[in-house]
Amino acid sequence: MKLKQTLSILAVSAAIFFTACKPAAEEKKFLLPVFGEKKKSNNDTIYHTIGEFSFTNQFGETVNNKTVANKIYVADFFFATCQSICPEMSTNLKDVQKAFENDDTLLILCHTVNPLHDTVEVLNIYGTVYGAKKDKWHFLTGNKKQIYDLAKTSYLVNALEEDGSPEGFLHSELLLLIDKKGRIRGMYDGTDKVQVQKLIKEIKLLKTEVN
Repeated sequence: MKLKQTLSILAVSAAIFFTACKPAAEEKKFLLPVFGEKKKSNNDTIYHTIGEFSFTNQFGETVNNKTVANKIYVADFFFATCQSICPEMSTNLKDVQKAFENDDTLLILCHTVNPLHDTVEVLNIYGTVYGAKKDKWHFLTGNKKQIYDLAKTSYLVNALEEDGSPEGFLHSELLLLIDKKGRIRGMYDGTDKVQVQKLIKEIKLLKTEVN
């Protein structure tokens, strides 16, 4: 079910803070904003990064931080039986996959918020429906608490079970752009084709960034 949080207050505030407060040297260094809190350590700036994770994809393979090391990736949250925003998001992610079909430095990670139902077998079927390529587009399942905690504390979005909703689960509609160092560099409405095209353009821009 769609949460009305496209570019949430937290994300927008982080981006505004970054833009307003960063020194000239960092303006030249980063082509895209860095989302989330940051702090100073001596002369270095420590940015918010995605925490440790380990899940299982639609082929029964382990996908963890090592899988995405030194790669740019797009992450989101969904569930296979969702009939509202998930089909739109997955359809739009096909455009992302196509744009970087032959680029093994770009991955897509989709985390289920209903792991009890979304087994490896279910995710394999779901991935086939959307033409997900092996080693490119991963549909992930695992421990529910770990998935929900990762959404909240690492990706800075909502993912939770809500008995009062029509489909039983709430999750963000955002697609998150993660750089090679595990930092969030963009948030895009996955149901909006214009936003997804912006994501594709900004992935290309991020690939030219050296830092």
